Amino acid sequence: MASKGNARKIKIAIAGACGRMGQRLIALVAASSDLELVAVFEKKGFKDLKATVASFLPGADNVLVTDNAEEAINKCDILIDFTFPEVTLANLGHVKKYGKKAVIGTTGLSAEQKSVVEKAAKECAVVFSPNMSVGVNLLFKLSGMVASILHEDYDIEIVEAHHKHKKDAPSGTAARLAELVAEGRNVSLAKKGVYGRKGITGERERGSIGVHAIRGGDVVGEHTVSFLADGERVELVHKASSRDAFAKGALVAARYLKNKQRGIYSMQDVLGLS
Repeated sequence: MASKGNARKIKIAIAGACGRMGQRLIALVAASSDLELVAVFEKKGFKDLKATVASFLPGADNVLVTDNAEEAINKCDILIDFTFPEVTLANLGHVKKYGKKAVIGTTGLSAEQKSVVEKAAKECAVVFSPNMSVGVNLLFKLSGMVASILHEDYDIEIVEAHHKHKKDAPSGTAARLAELVAEGRNVSLAKKGVYGRKGITGERERGSIGVHAIRGGDVVGEHTVSFLADGERVELVHKASSRDAFAKGALVAARYLKNKQRGIYSMQDVLGLS
């Protein structure tokens, strides 16, 4: 029987290699003792791709650097994808084709796109979460719990802040927080959700759930869920100072998938919070 030290490493491919998250994922996987970085890839036609990757991943002679997603995914056990909805769905097609697994941290997917992920998970194992951070997933758990305890005299407002380059709003994390507090209150988010305010909006509707987005600078990610009543306020806050919080969570998710064959899992499942 092979010793623990000779155990086979999990082969990882990373999409969006040259993005901010991609670079941190590459660094952490490369430094891991139980994960093996076998392929990194970018969009077709990425200029000077190999030179760019070599600038932050020196000495990676055994790593495939390519703009061919299918080739990269075929080489791995698990794909880690923090890209864009259309790219993620295309990559997931290759994951299914070659019997691989995927950790998906991409945000901004429509309901229809999410259903594509769910359908794919009937054939392969997928961890799909709007936020891979351990701390944020605890925030998810607590927000739903507090919403179920504090009655409608407590108004709920969710505020998120991210860097100026983020393309979707509200963030996937804020959207999930809104879903969870609505579930905690046993109300319809479609009916109670209020996304930003402008003009003469009138008095705040009792039981509504406010969601607001701030964009600027290099903010990695901040989320505040406030429960406001006359005379007091309860706040649940998470602030990320580094993308490592999300990248490390993605590696935890990849290890969780090692012995999974198919099905869709959240970080709540990965962390035992479900």
